[in-house]
Amino acid sequence: MPLDELEQFVKTNNHLPEIPSASEVEKDGLSLGEMQNKLLQKIEELTLYTIELKKEVDQLKAQKQ
Repeated sequence: MPLDELEQFVKTNNHLPEIPSASEVEKDGLSLGEMQNKLLQKIEELTLYTIELKKEVDQLKAQKQ
């Protein structure tokens, strides 16, 4: 999901995609194994976003020189 779409999702829903809201967790409980898998997925997504942003920064630095 592109960062701008992610930002809009979070603004609208107050939580990350595929992560239950606080009210859902309070109502339905939480499977620790399932949440661990979802958190790992989010870490992987953050890593990919970071790599993408670094490439953009490097490209902008190269253009500036």
